[in-house]
Amino acid sequence: MIELTQEDLKTHFSKNIFQPITATADALGLECYAVGGYVRDLFLQRPSKDIDVVVVGSGIEMAQAYANRLGKHAHIAVFKNFGTAQVKYKGTEVEFVGARRESYQRNSRKPIVENGTLQDDQNRRDFTINAMAVCLNQSRLGELVDPFNGIADMKERTIRTPLDPDITFSDDPLRMMRCIRFATQLNFYIDDETFESITRNKERIEIISKERIADELNKIMLSPIPSKGFIDLERCGLLALIFPELAALQGIEVKNGRGHKDNFYHTLEVLDNISKETDNLWLRWAALLHDIAKPATKRWEPRIGWTFHNHNFIGEKMIPNIFRRMKLPMNEKMKYVQKLVGLHMRPIAIADDEVTDSAVRRLLFEASNDIDDLMVLCEADITSKNSERKQRFLNNFQLVRQKLKDIEEKDRIRNFQPPISGEEIMRIFGLEPSMEVGALKSSIKDAILDGVIPNEYNAAYAYMMEKATKMGLTPSQADK
Repeated sequence: MIELTQEDLKTHFSKNIFQPITATADALGLECYAVGGYVRDLFLQRPSKDIDVVVVGSGIEMAQAYANRLGKHAHIAVFKNFGTAQVKYKGTEVEFVGARRESYQRNSRKPIVENGTLQDDQNRRDFTINAMAVCLNQSRLGELVDPFNGIADMKERTIRTPLDPDITFSDDPLRMMRCIRFATQLNFYIDDETFESITRNKERIEIISKERIADELNKIMLSPIPSKGFIDLERCGLLALIFPELAALQGIEVKNGRGHKDNFYHTLEVLDNISKETDNLWLRWAALLHDIAKPATKRWEPRIGWTFHNHNFIGEKMIPNIFRRMKLPMNEKMKYVQKLVGLHMRPIAIADDEVTDSAVRRLLFEASNDIDDLMVLCEADITSKNSERKQRFLNNFQLVRQKLKDIEEKDRIRNFQPPISGEEIMRIFGLEPSMEVGALKSSIKDAILDGVIPNEYNAAYAYMMEKATKMGLTPSQADK
């Protein structure tokens, strides 16, 4: 955080997009303030293109006059039901809203809205660091209005509500998710009273739509250290309500003096490892879900201890239901996460054994264009505290990576389709769709993946004819 004087703020808000806002507000005789995240991020030196402006009066009238002042390149969108308007101009978006006071009914987060003062508007803000305002009128340009001491909370790196947190969170329970999300994104601490209020009010999350919760979860996922957010969600009790499968990973069971690792904290370590490597949201989801089936597959075997056999395959099957319930996309993004969860044990199994060409070919075939992401996930999954064992795995992964590169260059397996299609097999042997066609096509594919024949048409044709003869099939007269 940096210290900004009124003169510093005046200089900043005299430039670029703000000068015509000031001119418009003064021409209309309206009090006008920059508020919320833009002001907060100015002090935190975070980039921010979206600007929120509160007008003591009509936000829509102000927006229309502002857009007219900017000229033909300004695009305005008016939302009369909400009393807001957005103006987009040269890559920047300014949202105007009239100052208002709000009251809530218990079964809805949609407020009853009335016109209000700047103080009313600041009272309704979610957190002190989002309740600061800077005057944009020329006579008071750059004056900071900070009734809840948001500046001090930023210095202390603290998230706190302006008013009674029980009222704040009960009125709009999504603010509980936002509280944890801001703390995660900014690496701030949640004030004790505020956190205890989330714990008390957690059941209120049931009135929030799954889409809004998923949006906050995605923002937590994209934070620099997402584990912080999930730990806070678990501590306050929200996680069990919004994501019970993830909460179920927590805990260690001990039997005959033998325990397993805490799969919740292991998962978060993998997620943080992935987050150091990529901002790919769906790869981060794959990390979060890679062991999601371990509670369902946990078994005690006296000879070897705790096992989680087939947790990757069971986890792959769980993902569509999780995505559907949480209103996450049911398209190729879900299938991508499914694929990585289902395959995440394969490179580990290969690295722990002899790295054979056949095993690598099959891995490359099944992972296809997602092979690089799969390898990043698997390397992130090595969280052993035994440094020698961890290094052995990582060294073997380098062998797997080199094998993948060599085999791809030689055999072109990525996105591989057998050189002879099912339609051609039916034509050659005069067959209808049948088990024989599938068997021949599979045998060609397996022979290429196992290195029996190269990935070439002539070799595949000769192999097919040999297999067909053993199956009692002969080419049709038309193909002889």
